[in-house]
Amino acid sequence: MKRIIVDYKKLTNEILKLISERYPDGYNDKDIIVFRNKDNEIIEAIEVKTEDTVYLVKVGKKLADTLEDFLNQDDDMDAGDEEKDIDDTDIALDEIEDED
Repeated sequence: MKRIIVDYKKLTNEILKLISERYPDGYNDKDIIVFRNKDNEIIEAIEVKTEDTVYLVKVGKKLADTLEDFLNQDDDMDAGDEEKDIDDTDIALDEIEDED
């Protein structure tokens, strides 16, 4: 299974939807995974999965703000407003080795 580290700036609507489904009431300390990346930096992330990929989404205030905006966007659509696009055309994701 492919494992990908994702920063809040590179989140797609698909990943945001996975986060909101996995953590409908928000995430807390027990949900956070701490590890070192290839540059030996400490990373804190939450995990969401698809059939073939594990996304490790870096946590912080910016993630919370981005997720809140995404959820508010869905609420606006339910009220009949147009969807605001999150640009996911040029996504650069850091991959780490598979651990099958």
